[in-house]
Amino acid sequence: MKVGILAGGLGTRLQEETTVRPKPMVEIGGRPMLWHIMHLYAHHGLNEFVLALGYKAEMIREYFVRYHQVSRDLTVHLADGKTTTHGDQREDWTLHLIDTGLETLTGGRIKRLKDWIGNETFCLTYGDGVSDVDITKLIAFHKAHGKLATVTAVRPAARFGGLELQGDKVSAFAEKEQTSEGWINGGFFVLEPQVFDYIDGDDTIWERDPLERLAASDQLRAFRHEGFWWPMDTLRDVKLLEAHWESGKAPWKTW
Repeated sequence: MKVGILAGGLGTRLQEETTVRPKPMVEIGGRPMLWHIMHLYAHHGLNEFVLALGYKAEMIREYFVRYHQVSRDLTVHLADGKTTTHGDQREDWTLHLIDTGLETLTGGRIKRLKDWIGNETFCLTYGDGVSDVDITKLIAFHKAHGKLATVTAVRPAARFGGLELQGDKVSAFAEKEQTSEGWINGGFFVLEPQVFDYIDGDDTIWERDPLERLAASDQLRAFRHEGFWWPMDTLRDVKLLEAHWESGKAPWKTW
């Protein structure tokens, strides 16, 4: 089963980082966000990825073209320019790096992956968030209900402290638990190839008309995930995820 990853957006809410690199290449623990996401899928036996590129696509291409060399010990023979790599390659992955346009919206990017995905069930996610979602259980859930689409539903962590007021008196203050929020789209989809027919073209936003139509036609189901999920939307998010990684107990590191 192939995994599509949306990796072409501008990342305007994270301009501190994305003025110089695409959002999926922002590093956590010295590795791009894409690397963390792909490791999650690879842990569950999925190692063929179709990346929908756009903004600063050349940086993602260059990283993975050079990955075989820069991630291993290397001997360079300056006389003839030949290189020899040493040690086992840990990531046995196949990547298809597809330019889906600079201005293409999320639905359009998915549509442009159709020929690369083929006529088969596939996974899809965004290139800017991590989770400890059980991909194996997610796929089993999708196959069991027999519909065209499954979305992982998550409860976002509250970003602000909760106040309990009595008049103008603060009677209690506490950080909200993640489960205090409603369910939202957490990405990590499993989809049948028929979903391409729900996408009109480059100007289609996946999260609007296609998903709304799938829901209206009773073809969308939600896989509830109560565990860790965190999007990388702001510099604060980057610092939080980095702190998790540096602690040695990153919740999404299931491999």
